[in-house]
Amino acid sequence: MGRVTICGIDTATLPKLDSAKCDELLAKIKAGDSEARDLFLRANMRLVLSCVGRFSKSRESADDLFQVGMVGLLKALENFDVSLDVRFSTYAVPMILGEIRRALRDRTTIKVSRSMRDTAYRALKAREKMTANGLDEPDLMEISAEIGVPVKEVACALDAVSEPISFYEPVFGDGDDRLELVDQLADKKENSENWSERIALYEALKRVPERELQVIKLRYFDGKTQIEISKCVGISQAQVSRLEKSALARIREAIT
Repeated sequence: MGRVTICGIDTATLPKLDSAKCDELLAKIKAGDSEARDLFLRANMRLVLSCVGRFSKSRESADDLFQVGMVGLLKALENFDVSLDVRFSTYAVPMILGEIRRALRDRTTIKVSRSMRDTAYRALKAREKMTANGLDEPDLMEISAEIGVPVKEVACALDAVSEPISFYEPVFGDGDDRLELVDQLADKKENSENWSERIALYEALKRVPERELQVIKLRYFDGKTQIEISKCVGISQAQVSRLEKSALARIREAIT
């Protein structure tokens, strides 16, 4: 990542530490050296920024995510054990990512119960743990077995804390040629086939004589029986039946 200014910080001015200098600063920090702590945190701001980059599709501002990531970095520094045979960055990245993910889940516009949030958090932690061991992305069945929660509850919890997607989220292209998610949603009531059928029917009804059209409207638009129609227009049921059959024949002929 090149030169970036975020939260008023020019990343090009951030110090760079080699492994020996990093170990030296960590030892000083554990001894209570505040200057070493400040230097170490500034040097690792790039680590936070790289984690923020993984959430580029989030609607939260990069500045806000950066600040949350810094909280994760602070927690990692406070809990890091220098005696462990592991690099600080390896230890810190999961904590930074976890802090950002929790913040995003808590800011969702959908109200989710505390118990469901806890289930989702356990499921996400289990997923991170299982993938960290070099395994493939676990499915819901495997996560369910890992945390001892029914599959249905795991699925509902993960779905509840996921970030909503706007219908106007671009899925392809740019500018005037951009395709949005709403363009891919079919309306079962008003799809293209229904529209063409309705237009064809409208044109066909124009060819039906007025008397037959009256019978069709009463029969199929008002839902009346042939007996009720015969009383309304003052003709016999047999005449209503003949008019209906004649009108339907005209409509079929016009459409086909």
